[in-house]
Amino acid sequence: MATSAALRSLVAPPRPLIGGTARLHATRLPLPYQRRSTFSVKSSIEDGPKEQKAPVTASTPTPPKPSPATPKVSTKFSDVLAFGGPAPERINGRLAMVGFVAAMAVELTKGDDLASQLGGGGLWWFAGATALLSLASLVPMFKGVSAQARSGGVMTSDAELWNGRFAMLGLVALVFTEYLKGGALV
Repeated sequence: MATSAALRSLVAPPRPLIGGTARLHATRLPLPYQRRSTFSVKSSIEDGPKEQKAPVTASTPTPPKPSPATPKVSTKFSDVLAFGGPAPERINGRLAMVGFVAAMAVELTKGDDLASQLGGGGLWWFAGATALLSLASLVPMFKGVSAQARSGGVMTSDAELWNGRFAMLGLVALVFTEYLKGGALV
């Protein structure tokens, strides 16, 4: 009850419109809710003719702004393979994605863990796939083509980086789990 009375006393109806202005005045709170300082809210509305500006027309058409040029990608070997460059994380992510899928496929079909896969002739497949995927990833980068320029739709360059990061974590988790378990995951 006291709350509803206090809330009703906070909202004051506006005074009638006189001379184009409406004013709100502060309402005093009941004694238990009163503060020492007074607070008033004033609002006014001015009615009057609104100015409409005429549209500005230029006598000569302005030339269109040139589109911002795409930044030139460096094709130097040291820039492409630098720590913060485009190649290391992208290539490692691609290799991790292929490696994780291949390791899980062999583990599900044959039941071999990762160590026995590499020891049973898989090391040569790993080296060949690493060389082929690294070369295939580096050739466009040395030609100046960025991954961001070639991405679109669902297959974006950021999605590729995140998938590669998760695949790297998946490979580490697979090796660690197989080490703790003492054999294949499945």
